[in-house]
Amino acid sequence: MRRPTTLIVALLATLALVVAACGGGGDSKETKKKADAPPVAPLTGLPDPNGEASGRPALGVKIDNTAPARPQAGLDAADVVYEEVVETPFTRFLAVFNQTLPDTVGPIRSVRATDPNIVWPLGGVFAYSGGAAPNVELIRQAPVNAVDETGAGSAMFRERGRAAPLNLFGRPGELVAKGGQPVPPKALFQYLKENQQSAGDPATAVHIAMTADSDPTYTYDPTSRTWKRSAGVAPFTSASGQQVAPANVVVQFTNYEGGAGAPTAEGQTVGEGDAWVFTDGKVVRGRWKRGAKEDVIQYVDATGKAIKLLPGKTWVHLAPVGAIVDVTAPPPAPPSS
Repeated sequence: MRRPTTLIVALLATLALVVAACGGGGDSKETKKKADAPPVAPLTGLPDPNGEASGRPALGVKIDNTAPARPQAGLDAADVVYEEVVETPFTRFLAVFNQTLPDTVGPIRSVRATDPNIVWPLGGVFAYSGGAAPNVELIRQAPVNAVDETGAGSAMFRERGRAAPLNLFGRPGELVAKGGQPVPPKALFQYLKENQQSAGDPATAVHIAMTADSDPTYTYDPTSRTWKRSAGVAPFTSASGQQVAPANVVVQFTNYEGGAGAPTAEGQTVGEGDAWVFTDGKVVRGRWKRGAKEDVIQYVDATGKAIKLLPGKTWVHLAPVGAIVDVTAPPPAPPSS
C-alpha cells in the first residue's frame, strides 16, 4: 500500500506541471511572439520557412567579369555579391549563396588576395579555380573549406562551347555538400523591420565607376523595390535571362594596396572608410568599420547608428578610393497650386 506522503508528493508534482503548462507567469508574450516568428535567412533577412538557409553553410564562388564571360551563370540567385578590382581594367565577383542554390554557377576563376578577408567571418565553402601561390596559401589559412578544380570532382565541370579558362563551372548543390562551418553563417547586415522605412536622401539611380571595363548603373524600380543593374544602356543579365536586381547596393570605398590596377592589388577590408548604401529608393552616406578580419563589416550613418537594409539580395562594390559615383535624385515635386 502506497504511503500518504508519497501520494501527496505525486499530487504536488502533477500540480506543478499543470501550472507550468498554463504559463505560470514565466512565459512572457515576447517569448511566445519569438517562438511564433518564422525563421529568417541570415544573408538576406527574408523568411526561411523550410529552414533550408539555416541548415547549410555559405558558399562563396569566385566568378569572372570580363566581356567574354558574360552572361555569367547564377549571379541573379546569389544572396550577396562582392565586386572587386583585380587588375586594370577588370573586376571580378565573389558571389555568396545560402538561401538559393542555382543549378550552375560560373565561370569560376582564381582566388585573389582580397578574397580571404571577405570570407573570413562567413566560413563555409569557397570555390575557385586556382591562383598565385601566395593567394592560395591565404585562402587555405582562412576558416573555409577551400575547393578548387583538383579536389572538386563532379562539383565542377568544363562547359563545352566555351574556351578555357572561361569554361569552368560549378554545381552549387554538390559544392555545399562538401561541408563547411558555421551552419548557418553569420548575418552580414542589419535589416529594416516590416513597415519600417529607411533614412537617407531619395535616389533613382547610381552609376559606379569601378574601372573602365566595369562601370555599372543601378536604376531603382519602386514596384519591385530593387535596383536593376545595367552595363552601359543594356540590362546586365545572368545566363538565366534574368536581370540582376538586388534590393540593396553598397559602395564601400576601399584602398587597394599597391594601387587598384596592380596585378597584386589587395582591397583593404579591415579598417574603415566611406560607404554609401542604396536601399528602398534612398541613399545613406556613412562609414564602414571593421576592427579585425574575424569581424563582420559594420555600416553606420553620420550619427554612428547602424544603416539598416531592405531584406533581400545585396551587392557590395569595393570601389577604389576616389572612384566617381554619380547619384541621380528624383525631380523636385511640382509646386502646389
